[in-house]
Amino acid sequence: MPWQILIGNVAAVALVISVWMHLHYKLYRLSKVQAALGFGLMMGLGAILSMLLSVEVDSGYFLDLRSTLLAVSAVYGGPLAVLMTAALTSVQRISMGGAGVEPALISIVLVSVFGLAVHVRFGRGSADVKKALACAVTVAAVTLAMSIFHRGGWSHITTVSLAVIGVKFAATLATASVITYFHAFTLERDILKAALTQAPDFHYVKDRNSRFVVTNLNVARNHDRTKSSEMVGLTDFDLYPSEMAQAFFDREQEIMATGEPIVDFEEPLVQENGRERWFMTSKIPLRNRHGDLIGLSGVTRDITEKKRLVQEALDSKNVLSQAMMEMSDGLAMFNSAGRLVFCNDQYRAAFPRSADARQPGADITDILQAVMRNGERIDVSPEAGEDWIETEAAQLFLTHDSEIPMFDGRWLRQRTRLAADGSALVVVSDITSMKHSEERLTQLALKMKGLADTDALTGIANRRAFNEAISEEFARACRAESALSLLLIDVDHFKAYNDTYGHLEGDNCLRMIGEVLRSIAKRPCDLAARFGGEEFAILLPGTDRDGALRLAKILRSALHRQAIPHSESSRAIVTVSIGAANILDRFATPADLVAAADQALYAAKKHGRDCVEAALEQARAA
Repeated sequence: MPWQILIGNVAAVALVISVWMHLHYKLYRLSKVQAALGFGLMMGLGAILSMLLSVEVDSGYFLDLRSTLLAVSAVYGGPLAVLMTAALTSVQRISMGGAGVEPALISIVLVSVFGLAVHVRFGRGSADVKKALACAVTVAAVTLAMSIFHRGGWSHITTVSLAVIGVKFAATLATASVITYFHAFTLERDILKAALTQAPDFHYVKDRNSRFVVTNLNVARNHDRTKSSEMVGLTDFDLYPSEMAQAFFDREQEIMATGEPIVDFEEPLVQENGRERWFMTSKIPLRNRHGDLIGLSGVTRDITEKKRLVQEALDSKNVLSQAMMEMSDGLAMFNSAGRLVFCNDQYRAAFPRSADARQPGADITDILQAVMRNGERIDVSPEAGEDWIETEAAQLFLTHDSEIPMFDGRWLRQRTRLAADGSALVVVSDITSMKHSEERLTQLALKMKGLADTDALTGIANRRAFNEAISEEFARACRAESALSLLLIDVDHFKAYNDTYGHLEGDNCLRMIGEVLRSIAKRPCDLAARFGGEEFAILLPGTDRDGALRLAKILRSALHRQAIPHSESSRAIVTVSIGAANILDRFATPADLVAAADQALYAAKKHGRDCVEAALEQARAA
């Protein structure tokens, strides 16, 4: 009889677990707290039912499976669940009375506490074999401990007691295993349901007649429904115009008939407001475990925005391509490895001798090899070699501007700019006309500078040019400790010449003297200048005092040979007086050098004119 009652208890526990599983599936929207309290309530009612079916094995002691339901409630429901189950169980056990009330309450507390310990140890969310086994061990251990306590020691434990403990262990393990499986099944169901209902695309399943079996919320909302369940049983004929619905139906029936899915099929849909939307659909046939066709599953994505962006990108690309083809400059893009990614026709046209090498995919070194081999640049010899190619290729990865002289007289400006990814953008412009303009401006500037530095009457340097030159040469001579000489020249009795022959003849006389000075100062570094009025100067870099005096005497002789008539001169021809000075005499400034030469000139005029005096000799005479 006790075994029959115990089997009835097992059946009652199984019934309670089965009822909870069905209720939990129906009431999946319960919150975590509600689910825990509901689970505890159901396990508590099961424990009461088990105690109502219990058998009294001793005075006040009852045999049932309440500890199984208590342990399951604690292990799988947590604190709230076991609190509810323990409360109901305790109330029922107290109402039953008997001598075993106090040990029964202790057993309820122990199973609850140890069950919670298992719950904490294995985690609230986990559901595996180890957890189920720990739950069963908890019940068996507490039952064994209470039996030893009740019977006064281990030696009084009978075979029947051990058998009962074994049954409780097995019942608890079976119950925990069922719940473990149920939790795993529920978790899998929740994941699938969440994936289906929360996915951003349109997910749906249809039967063989193309009726909706299940959809996610997006499908329902897209068709002005608030719940996914409102879509069940509908077909495309209930949602779209007949012609469009027929096309959808025929395509789906073909998929199910042939077993061939469609993947990423794009199609437009014109709405009632005339706005066109684009969708990308994938549909696959569904088969059961026997291979029989049972329907199809579909995923549809709204790609209207993507199509718009793609079209905008194509339009922008076309505009950009047109702009690059119409632009006057050459444009090229090289990747970070130095390979040509893109170039327009103008870029190739700018380099006719290496145009064939300038194709997408070509390496910069191959392009430079063609430039060198074909003599395309006049600044690069065909024998320049690999060093030039390596150096020039490295320039591709530097932001810089360069000017390239071409074989046909053209000039190109090449501007290289680096992008963040290491690629290089190269823009090539024809600057031939600009270079010619620069050359003309340079020549004009030189000509203007020459006019600004030239005495208009004599054609030699003027006083301004002389002042600049003597400052530069004086500083250079001081740095290098080299020689620098100066000759100051004055035309003797020139006022009388003007009074006798007139100012036009006087100007002509000065021009002739300027030509003589130019013929004397032959070296590029020498400078003959009109110092002022009838005074002239010759600046002689690198010339010592003796050299300057020799040159001064040559100048006097050359002027004598000119034999310019001068009736008011004692020699009847135009003559000059010359003063010479040299920097080696330790003058501090250019002005000191000029002053010394001027003093020497004054001495030459004092000594009868038509002679040469040196500043050092004059200083010694003083």
